[in-house]
Amino acid sequence: MSDKSDTAAKPKKGKGLMIKLIAGLVLIGAGGGGTFALVQSGMLGGGHAPEKKESNEPKLVRKGEEDPYAPKAEGKEGEAAPAVDGEGGSEYRTSYYNFTEDFTSNLKNSTGLVQVSLACSTRRDGRVLMWLKKHELAIRSELLVVIADTPEEDVYNPEGKQRLQQRMTAAINKVLTANEGFGGVDAVYFKTFLVQ
Repeated sequence: MSDKSDTAAKPKKGKGLMIKLIAGLVLIGAGGGGTFALVQSGMLGGGHAPEKKESNEPKLVRKGEEDPYAPKAEGKEGEAAPAVDGEGGSEYRTSYYNFTEDFTSNLKNSTGLVQVSLACSTRRDGRVLMWLKKHELAIRSELLVVIADTPEEDVYNPEGKQRLQQRMTAAINKVLTANEGFGGVDAVYFKTFLVQ
């Protein structure tokens, strides 16, 4: 009788051992696969996370730094003296863009006209200046809309003129962002301001 009970018990031990072995292999495979996925996604071990692409937006230019996008000097006789930046004030260099023509427009709900000559500034690299020149026509159109939407009383006081400058700065940046993906203009300046 003991022979029969021994042979009956052996197959049960073999099946149990085989199930445990398969279950163990499945757990090891699942753990290894999960670990592989975490490493590949960069969540574990600094694996192969997607590289962050450096922004291609115009950079702020510090005083004393070279601007790789600086506009080339026009061909004039002799060489121009190198730019010298002061030591005080902002740590960034400011560049200016002069609009080629005056802006003349009516004022909101008024028979009054305003004629202004404008410039704007940026502390970013020369790409902003290139974009201003490239899109000057679209910018002029947008600025004329801003001027035409200005109440007459705003052109007679400093606060109203400052609001107009802020709206013009936003309008320029809107055009540049729509066309180039980035604005970069910090301020608008009145070179002349005539109300009729």
